Amino acid sequence: MKFVFLIIKEQLTNIHLMLRLATYEIKGKYLMHYLGVLWQFLNPAIQIAVYWLIFGLGIRGGGEVNGYPFFTFLIVGIIPWFFISPSINQGSNSVFKQIKLVSKMKFPISILPSVSILSNFFNFLVMLTLMVVILYFNGVTPSLYLLQLPYYLFCTIVFLYATTLLFSTFSTIVRDFQSLLQSTLRMLFYLSPILWDIHMMPDIFDPIIKLNPIYYLIDGYRNTFLYNIWFFEDVNFLMYFWIVTIFLLYIGSSLHMKFRKKFIDYL
Repeated sequence: MKFVFLIIKEQLTNIHLMLRLATYEIKGKYLMHYLGVLWQFLNPAIQIAVYWLIFGLGIRGGGEVNGYPFFTFLIVGIIPWFFISPSINQGSNSVFKQIKLVSKMKFPISILPSVSILSNFFNFLVMLTLMVVILYFNGVTPSLYLLQLPYYLFCTIVFLYATTLLFSTFSTIVRDFQSLLQSTLRMLFYLSPILWDIHMMPDIFDPIIKLNPIYYLIDGYRNTFLYNIWFFEDVNFLMYFWIVTIFLLYIGSSLHMKFRKKFIDYL
């Protein structure tokens, strides 16, 4: 666990640097676009509209999901995905993308995935706020269960960092991994209960679907905003998620520390 603590220490001691780099990344991403950062919200809005038309009105015929309109069910699941997917994709490519620059200076390489996560996190917070407003006008008022939202935000960030730290090492050493990851994320979008309810599947598939840690996060946001279920009510699922996340962080930290001085050799 020595490497895990070293990685955590690097994040804590460089938090101001990560915030500055994340701010620059947000500003630079849409610098040459007329609408600028508005594209951060236009792209998700267009995707949500398409999925609602196809799956909500088209396939489901406007039917409800667990007593809620499909649109309400959809946005609570898909907005966290708009944070999770780009964070994994960009964070996993962050070391390879910047290694030529940072290898020439004394730079904590382990913060590069964190910068990608933070740049997407700011956008996520804004979308969450808009989501609460949309839910309110659709009859879903804030409840006491919102107190557990910081817990799920923390879960999401730790899981994303553990995942991207590991994947950024793989992606730098074996470039084919990044292409494989992008295909896997597209597949996970449809395999995770984002567009559909897990109760639509036979009970035999429940344990298989719950092996996906992303399901824990998506389900957690729905439990917080819609279903009024506390995170500690399913202790087994909670423990499974954290065991997987800590294991990923341990493996990712070990591999990162082992190869970080050799990253430049793989370019």
